[in-house]
Amino acid sequence: MTPTMEELSTATDHERVVFCRDPAAGYRGVIAIHSTVAGPAVGGTRLWTYTSEEEAVTDALRLSRGMTYKNAMAGLPLGGGKSVILHDLQDGDGMDREALLLAHGRFIERLGGRYVAGEDVGTSLADMAVIRRETSHVAGVAGDPSPRTARGVVRAMLAAALHRWGSDGLAGRTVAIQGCGHVGFHLARELQESGAGLVVTDLDPERVRRVVAATGARAVEPDEIFDVAADVFAPCALGAILNSGTVPRLRVAIVTGAANNQLREPEDGERLRERNILYVPDYVANAGGVIFGCSEVLGWSEEAVNERVEKIYTTVLEVLRLADQQDEPPHVAADRLVERHLKALQGGVSRWK
Repeated sequence: MTPTMEELSTATDHERVVFCRDPAAGYRGVIAIHSTVAGPAVGGTRLWTYTSEEEAVTDALRLSRGMTYKNAMAGLPLGGGKSVILHDLQDGDGMDREALLLAHGRFIERLGGRYVAGEDVGTSLADMAVIRRETSHVAGVAGDPSPRTARGVVRAMLAAALHRWGSDGLAGRTVAIQGCGHVGFHLARELQESGAGLVVTDLDPERVRRVVAATGARAVEPDEIFDVAADVFAPCALGAILNSGTVPRLRVAIVTGAANNQLREPEDGERLRERNILYVPDYVANAGGVIFGCSEVLGWSEEAVNERVEKIYTTVLEVLRLADQQDEPPHVAADRLVERHLKALQGGVSRWK
């Protein structure tokens, strides 16, 4: 049974969770606002097939909290939110995508700017343009954020390499990339140009072929990627792929990727540490996309965006050094930095309260 809003507000630290319905459009959605302490809650809109509404709510809650932490770590004056549009399997090809997106836009508009949407898994820049027909509270319609996300992940890898090996060069290193979508493709191109060797996989064979053709990468089957002997593992697909079943299989020194919520449970970060695998928390490494996507909202120039993306390098080093000093896993150290920042802001009064 789907939890009520009262139950959710009691069981989680979210400010607001909205269940959205428009039967005429065939639309069901969830908008989760985790925090507006730093500013309006920004986060992508995911269009996905879930096994249940409970699963969709859980996804929205996890992702929206992650956005609060990502935006805070990136130094953005923004809070965290996320929304999902449920795509029922029985709808098949008969789904009226435009109607769903317009309905979603109407619900976003009712929140009066408390939540600002962007693209995510299952949605595109074109979809954001449709949503914007019903609300102005949409970010990232000016261009593809994937290159900036990939660039940020590269900067995170370089910092992790420096921390682990004493040198931030990736030439001669091998990187195993899980996920060859937009971000995975740009990441593979950058890494290939830096002299790294690549092993790649994806559920979509066509995406794999595209990356192999562009970079000369070696392709493996999806489940084989966890067993590849490499220097770095880069998760760039869906979340929860670092867990009790996969962590023991990894044969790498570093994990740094673009996927959100890579740890299935917090304990999985400790499992990586016990295996002496250096983990860069996902929301630290993959912030380049949201930095670019929100530049229009914040009025930042391209130069300012690029500077922020490059700064991911120093942010990662700060997190890893703090983790060493505190003798704790990097994901705990990163959370500590974010929570300290949010606590400092708590004394202010959010216009959304």
